[in-house]
Amino acid sequence: MIGRRILGGLFLSAILFQIYCDVRAFGASALLGPVELVTATVCIGMFSINRLKGSMLGRSWRRFTNTAMQYVLSLSAILACFVLGALLFYVAAKGIHGLSFHLFTELPRPPGIEGGGMRNAIIGTLLLVLIASIGGIPVGLLAGIYVSCFSKGKLGDAVRFSADVLNGIPSVVIGLFAYAAFVLPFKHFSAWSGGLALSIMMVPTILRTTEEMIKMVPASHLEGALALGARRGYAVRTVVVPAAKNGIVTGVMLAIARVSGETAPLLFTAFGSGQLVLNPSQPVSSLTMQIYQYAISPYDDWVAQAWSGALVLLMMILSLNVAARVLTRRMSPAR
Repeated sequence: MIGRRILGGLFLSAILFQIYCDVRAFGASALLGPVELVTATVCIGMFSINRLKGSMLGRSWRRFTNTAMQYVLSLSAILACFVLGALLFYVAAKGIHGLSFHLFTELPRPPGIEGGGMRNAIIGTLLLVLIASIGGIPVGLLAGIYVSCFSKGKLGDAVRFSADVLNGIPSVVIGLFAYAAFVLPFKHFSAWSGGLALSIMMVPTILRTTEEMIKMVPASHLEGALALGARRGYAVRTVVVPAAKNGIVTGVMLAIARVSGETAPLLFTAFGSGQLVLNPSQPVSSLTMQIYQYAISPYDDWVAQAWSGALVLLMMILSLNVAARVLTRRMSPAR
């Protein structure tokens, strides 16, 4: 109760401070701003609910609350789907005009010259994600299995805490670390350094997802395998992990989707290149870096290609998720 009051007081203080700043900057017209209107709506709603609660019987009030919360939850789910749909629709509407065969087959042209494509960025993105997956997926999977099945003491708690902290570190800080660890010692940028930076970001997501998915497997699965004489490691590998593979694959896809849209670590490591590079020891470009470069340029053709590149990136991530779901369904045993 005390925590709620403190949190409510802090929230109310922040709202009042924002209203004070708006009124001081824009005068009385600031009272019609978005923060002020939302605050007024919430206050009116709370006042109306309290009056309604006082005028209704206990059973009627519980029924009303249950129905209202069902509508709120349904509206929240619809809103979440609407945001995703609106994002996909807007990017598709802006990027479909610049989407062509040349976008996938041609290299970028000099500034001011129309045409060209993002072949180098598409190949570079695939190369970086491949390196990141090779480095991050095994470490995350093995660490998650160890924490959930073999470690019950302080070491497991330390690994969980480290994963949570690492998951909250800004990507630009990871980029700086990767620059100091993988770029400076070798005196040049490369796809290896960019992929390793992305793999660091993948590990905590895969680790925590793997741990939680394995915890959801009933303990009777492991106990039954141990009762039949199987060693713990063999039982985990053949019984527990296959039972949790759907959730684990989803976590891996989530980690890949996250690093596929990263830009900051690659600016310090992969650096970018206008040429098609297949050698991981050389600087490479990525879709995110080229989208950023094109989006802030003064050339309309480059801006159009930036939207098309964003659409391609979204389609790549969507394809990965759909492929993972189809694969896990085919791998699942028939019920």
